[in-house]
Amino acid sequence: MDNTQQNSIDLHGDEEIIEVIDLNEMEPDPDDLADDLEDVDFEDAGNGHDDEGWETEDEMEEDQDDSELTFSKHTGSVFCVSLDPVTNSMVVTGGEDDKAYVWRLSDGEVLLECTGHKDSVTCAVFSHDSSMVACGDMSGLIKVWKVETKEEMWSFEVGDLEWMEWHPCAAVLLAGTDDGNVWMWKIPSGDCKTFQCSASQATSGKVLPDGKRAVVGYDDGTVRVWDLKQGNAAHVIKGQDAHRGALTCLACNKDGSLVLTGSVDGLAKLINTATGKVVGAFSVDGGEAKGSKDPEESNSVESVGFCNILPLVAVAYLDGTLAIYDLATQVLRNTCAHEAGIVSLKWEESSSVVATCCLDGVLRLWDARSGGIVSEYSGHTAEILNFAVNREASLAVTASGDNQAKVFCLQRPDR
Repeated sequence: MDNTQQNSIDLHGDEEIIEVIDLNEMEPDPDDLADDLEDVDFEDAGNGHDDEGWETEDEMEEDQDDSELTFSKHTGSVFCVSLDPVTNSMVVTGGEDDKAYVWRLSDGEVLLECTGHKDSVTCAVFSHDSSMVACGDMSGLIKVWKVETKEEMWSFEVGDLEWMEWHPCAAVLLAGTDDGNVWMWKIPSGDCKTFQCSASQATSGKVLPDGKRAVVGYDDGTVRVWDLKQGNAAHVIKGQDAHRGALTCLACNKDGSLVLTGSVDGLAKLINTATGKVVGAFSVDGGEAKGSKDPEESNSVESVGFCNILPLVAVAYLDGTLAIYDLATQVLRNTCAHEAGIVSLKWEESSSVVATCCLDGVLRLWDARSGGIVSEYSGHTAEILNFAVNREASLAVTASGDNQAKVFCLQRPDR
């Protein structure tokens, strides 16, 4: 019987064909297979066949994207992100592609492309009045742009850049370098002052809210409180009071009276900026850092911060522990376990919620009073390297190793 005859069917009257079953053992057509698979329950399949090409449950979870907007102009990892302080409506991101972009938070439209860098842009931040944006690359080339006119106003080259920050209320830019120097410039005149400490790298720095002092942490574990006007170190925290390894991060409280420092030695230290005295130390290991004899093996502190409304501090560790301590008693109140190392933390301006970003690519919100998780946001396919939260704590912008920046809407039951 030829194929035409084989597939022909005689219809008798108004008979309805419910189903035709082919009894011949022929190879099924791939298109037919695809149709048949529509109704297959894969949970019961479990027959050990090769599932290559099928999306597993884990892969589907990875595909979850909770973000409102994705900024994809960068062609390499995105290392840094900042929001403009005046309106919180503009974002600046810097990346491995030797570029920074200023873009609109609401729709991702590029407002300014900052080019001309020779290495990865690792620092990018707006001035206090949002009129300028400063971008610094790893090689030490710093450029300042006027946002409105999109003009490059000023540039300067220093040693390898460790950190960069604008003065809180003046057109003054500060930066720390790996040769131990801290630079301070008036912009756009370029008038310059340097604060020299040749001992080791200036790994982290913060201008205090009074605008008259800056706290700088160094690779050798020391901390200096610099008088910006006089150009001298008002206090030097060294010796037994110093950290036993490089400073990784620091933060100050709202009035600048206290500074919290974090180090690779696994300790966070509380410093009175008026006296230069260490008034407290925090560790999840009861005061002793893990592997304290070898800082390389310790549980590094990656980020620290003060709560604005309660006497609490948060310390984030490389092993994924977020520790909440009571500021007055220095007692550990809560620990919040993460599935991967924490990169950075930020307290909300006017609540006891602290946000964290992690090496697993997830942004999480925690209630510091209970230690419980409030919510978490996925969408990145690589680690989150930096993030920023707006004043109302309604939006977060993340920068990731997946070459993307994302905007997340932070929904909370009490908002």
